[in-house]
Amino acid sequence: MEGNANLQEKRGREVRILDPELQRRQAANRDYMYHLENRFLLLNFNLEAGRDTSSNVIEDMHGGWEFPTCQLRGHFLGHWLSAAAMNYHATGDRELKAKADAIIAELEECQKENGGSWVGPIPEKYLYWIAGGKRVWAPHYTIHKVFMGLLDMYEFAGNQTALKIAENFAEWFYDWSAGYSREEFDDILDFETGGMLEIWAQLYDFTGNEKYRELMERYYRGRLFDPLLRGEDVLTNMHANTTIPEVIGCARAYDVTGEEKWRRIAESYWELAVTKRGCYATGGQTCGEIWSPMKKLSARLGQKGQEHCTVYNMMRLAGFLFRWTGDPAYLDYQERNLYNGIMAQAYWQGNFTHGFTSPYPTKGLLSYFLPMQAGARKGWSSKTDDFFCCHGTLAQANAAFNRGIYHQSGRTIYVSQYFDSEAAFDVEGTSVTLLQKRDPLTGSSHLSSDSSARQSVLEDTRKWPSNPDCLVPCLRVQTPEKIQMTLMIRIPWWIAGKAQILVNEKEVFCTEQGGIFVPLERTWEDKDVVRIVLPRAVKAQALPDREDTVAFLYGPVVLAGLCEEERLLHVPDIAHPESVLVHDNEREWGSWKSTFRTVGQERGIRFIPLYEVGYDTYGIYFPIKP
Repeated sequence: MEGNANLQEKRGREVRILDPELQRRQAANRDYMYHLENRFLLLNFNLEAGRDTSSNVIEDMHGGWEFPTCQLRGHFLGHWLSAAAMNYHATGDRELKAKADAIIAELEECQKENGGSWVGPIPEKYLYWIAGGKRVWAPHYTIHKVFMGLLDMYEFAGNQTALKIAENFAEWFYDWSAGYSREEFDDILDFETGGMLEIWAQLYDFTGNEKYRELMERYYRGRLFDPLLRGEDVLTNMHANTTIPEVIGCARAYDVTGEEKWRRIAESYWELAVTKRGCYATGGQTCGEIWSPMKKLSARLGQKGQEHCTVYNMMRLAGFLFRWTGDPAYLDYQERNLYNGIMAQAYWQGNFTHGFTSPYPTKGLLSYFLPMQAGARKGWSSKTDDFFCCHGTLAQANAAFNRGIYHQSGRTIYVSQYFDSEAAFDVEGTSVTLLQKRDPLTGSSHLSSDSSARQSVLEDTRKWPSNPDCLVPCLRVQTPEKIQMTLMIRIPWWIAGKAQILVNEKEVFCTEQGGIFVPLERTWEDKDVVRIVLPRAVKAQALPDREDTVAFLYGPVVLAGLCEEERLLHVPDIAHPESVLVHDNEREWGSWKSTFRTVGQERGIRFIPLYEVGYDTYGIYFPIKP
């Protein structure tokens, strides 16, 4: 679907997450953020402003990239503020907001001590250093995070002081950047600028002040954007996450100004980064933080596979492109990366009960990279001693899972992702609520069961004696009066067979084509129920340049084979990998399990969802032969 869809993403408290796993992750993220001490979150800002001169904090202070000698120090607080604002916007958590508001008040004092403009955790001279060609580690990157946190606190948490701080801070950049020629400033922009362009677009949107539009033009990185517009490959073997935020800035600039050049840059980037380049089965495209060659991924299956930052930021870019076009391919991309990136690389929790124990920790916070090689093991970061870049996107990615599930355009509501949730809409003056819950097909009533111990004896217990191999989300419409509107139902790329849509138990649509939207235009009444039956099966996805090396997916979820070395698998018919991977331990209590084992092999392998892997050694790709 092409063109200008102009869809609005539903977010904030109008959408409630009800999915237990997403709720768990969001709660764990909130607790982690809340228990980080304000003193140490602010330490580098206070040191730069001369407000903290104590010498007894070495034992407890944050380490890694937040240590006071690191040139990226202070970047994490910007992520933290952004995540706190997003969490408050989604949940109304006043306790977390109060903590964030207190930090904003301290930043205001830092800005005063610095003379009224500068509020960075690093010195201004870092920017003069890059202007003079002296080596320094990405000051714009760090500063962007600070701006991002301030503006998100304004936009999503209503903190007016945060906007005032940001505007005063922007004055420094307006004056500083005016002192260079175009060529000199292009040299500066060749150092990582992060999402500074997005910041100026946001400030222009919030204030209408023309100086921010001027800053957008100054931060136009012609050495990257112009070749993109010409279709040149400027990504192969280049660092990935230095440019993704720049292009997100272009996307935001298009939203704010409507200038086509910004949109064309973002679309050209996607074409080059995703469409022409291909991706791993997980949805990621990078190895060792750089873009792989186009369609050549087989030589890049290492320990440092997809970086968490790139996953989060490319999902953000996909969100812009979907809103502009209405093309469900962008939602398929987000779904794949959510399961196999965001969920696979953060907040893992083992399930050890009934006397079972593990020699490893029972939780994992963040895996900076996702290893792709055979016999790999995820590397989990600490809570206070690392603070990599991905530590920051960890906090943001898990702050508001209610985003991106629904979109709206007038009388048309898009059901974009399938997670238990509740969303409220205003459809041209009429209040409409959609309650989405998956039917587990286990004998529990899909729209009324409120306890794992409470099960009604239903037909499903006999109808599905074995794993039904389908996902069945159900939507209940709640409206005070009849209303004419259209529900756009997404049929994902991964369906394996005929997908059905039923309204009030009557089939209204059936298709074997995935990657589409099905419009249901009708007069809806209170308590109408839409039932969506999405068959799934084990599928094999080969590397773009090696048809004899495949990964296995169950629906959108990549399956990890638990083994310590590369294994050759005998697959008689690659079109039917379900003959090789069969259900294993398919049910526990009231839940179907997505776990499998191999058959017909010299040695068996168990396969589990990649996002359930903690400290096990595993493989994603396997060489095969008939």
